[in-house]
Amino acid sequence: MLNDPGSKLRKSIGSLALKGGVAAAACVTALCVTAASPALAGSVTQPGETVGLAVGAPLPEGIYFVDTFDWGVREGQNGAPDTTLAVNIPVVAWSTPAKVLGGRVQLLAALPALAVGVQDSNFTSGIYNPLLAGQLAWDLGNGLGVSYLLGVYLPVGNKLGFDSTSINQRVGISYTADDWNLTANTIYGIHTRSASRTINPDFLNLDVTATKNFGKWTVGPVGFASWDLNKPTSTYKKQEQVALGALVGYNFEKVILQGYLTRTVHEENYGGTDTRAWGRLIVPF
Repeated sequence: MLNDPGSKLRKSIGSLALKGGVAAAACVTALCVTAASPALAGSVTQPGETVGLAVGAPLPEGIYFVDTFDWGVREGQNGAPDTTLAVNIPVVAWSTPAKVLGGRVQLLAALPALAVGVQDSNFTSGIYNPLLAGQLAWDLGNGLGVSYLLGVYLPVGNKLGFDSTSINQRVGISYTADDWNLTANTIYGIHTRSASRTINPDFLNLDVTATKNFGKWTVGPVGFASWDLNKPTSTYKKQEQVALGALVGYNFEKVILQGYLTRTVHEENYGGTDTRAWGRLIVPF
């Protein structure tokens, strides 16, 4: 275990946010309704999955296990059915002793899974695109940290995942002094194109956190947004969304638990408003 899991871990746990992601709920909605192959929509990294973590702050050296899970319903519009999406994202992260250009080298691997259904029925579940990533995280002093991640989502052959490789880049900035966590994490995804694979839009996600520690408790507002950046076909309707919510966490020293609730406040072409409950388990070794 870390020598000081109380204060150090609370301030630097954010690098674990660089975990594997899952397609946006709208993407899964299309899958459920059409029973098609990988859908032509959505972010590969699930919007909101890095909320609550100070992604700019380097972790103390060590190995970490993080499991982020969420469940929610996107309400159908104009008579369309509701869509349920459940996601589980287990991650192993290694904060190495190595530094490059003054930044801590951190390595991450994730194997997400999801289950989807329409009107609480016809559920389909399976493994989603795994992620392999490396990150550099700099401690700039005075509570300020910045990180850069470069990763790749690998293709899978089932109907719930993307059958294409995608490049994932993330830039995070965090302020963690005085028990605050003020963080913005920008996630940029680029789909590779191939005539033999489904073409999907590039995307941009923004996860934001503004929480404060009160002893072992953490509370505060959170939010996220996502945008499709291009139209891979002439008939494709670009998606965007914004969601807001609140987070509560508790540090048990050897285990950290977090939970947050989010709801869509703006959406275009997602097909309805999404209300989602999130949970997170963090175990440092």
